[in-house]
Amino acid sequence: MLQKRRSVQAPSAVVMVRPHHFHPNTETAGDNKFQKHPTDVSANEIAKRAFDEVTQAVAKLETYGVRVHLFDDEGTETPDSVFPNNWFSTHPGGHIAIYPMYAPSRRKERRADVIEELKRCYRVQEVVDYSGLEPDHIFLEGTGAMVLDHVERVAYAVKSNRLDPIALERFCTHFGYEPMVFEAQDESGADVYHTNVLMSIATDFVLISTDMIVNPARRAEIIERFEQSGRTVVNLSADQIASFAGNAIELSGTDGRLLALSQTGVDALSVEQKRIIGKSAKLLPLSVPTIEMAGGSVRCMIAGIHLTPRLNNESVKLPPS
Repeated sequence: MLQKRRSVQAPSAVVMVRPHHFHPNTETAGDNKFQKHPTDVSANEIAKRAFDEVTQAVAKLETYGVRVHLFDDEGTETPDSVFPNNWFSTHPGGHIAIYPMYAPSRRKERRADVIEELKRCYRVQEVVDYSGLEPDHIFLEGTGAMVLDHVERVAYAVKSNRLDPIALERFCTHFGYEPMVFEAQDESGADVYHTNVLMSIATDFVLISTDMIVNPARRAEIIERFEQSGRTVVNLSADQIASFAGNAIELSGTDGRLLALSQTGVDALSVEQKRIIGKSAKLLPLSVPTIEMAGGSVRCMIAGIHLTPRLNNESVKLPPS
């Protein structure tokens, strides 16, 4: 039976960005093995398909009661802008974090209008900006580099070029999370570039490929942590991870919790895995095959809003950024 109660893990509002000139980013292809570079489709057609995929995904989310703050990106220098969860995150108590990005092209994705819209619609007390760490080559790509357990207050993070332990420690100290860092590799031995392609933490279950965690002791510790939290561990294969089955986000809709992930990811799940998920969340497949060519999927496209909405008659006093 699906749950209708709200969960701190499952936001009911999100930010999404609709790109007008989408294409896989060659600058990030070096350590993102999920990327594909098509040669049989024109750049204009790829951009059009991506635009349409975001439009349709937004409409579907809104149909199920998720509030979507949609921003258009008409620029030509931000090919990965469709993935806003990497450059900012929001947190209960009115806190926003802005992150240092590994690829120079991705640093241009940060937008003041997004932050100002959040301040206008939600109670924001503080904006913590870590982007000044970039000149020192210290990076932390938001909820791509970290997967946050908002209930147990743990930040799970795969070692990669996109995550520096200094930045992670600063974030965890400031926002009250325990860092849980580990190494993860695919079957070819390549490092996983972002934690959120490997795992997704929902209220009652976790999607994760434990086999891709390199250190057996760390693997056992992570599994134990999830089981102690009362969650069911849904173990994914490397092939399922390659199909973006782990790149999912739990959301709160009108009729209960939803698990948003791509149609590609849903198709890769087994009947039993779908049954376990379905006990507490409705599977919500979104078709984004063009966007997945950039090496990310639905989770990467959605920045969850964990802020308190302002009342209709509440005056807006914007705190300084």
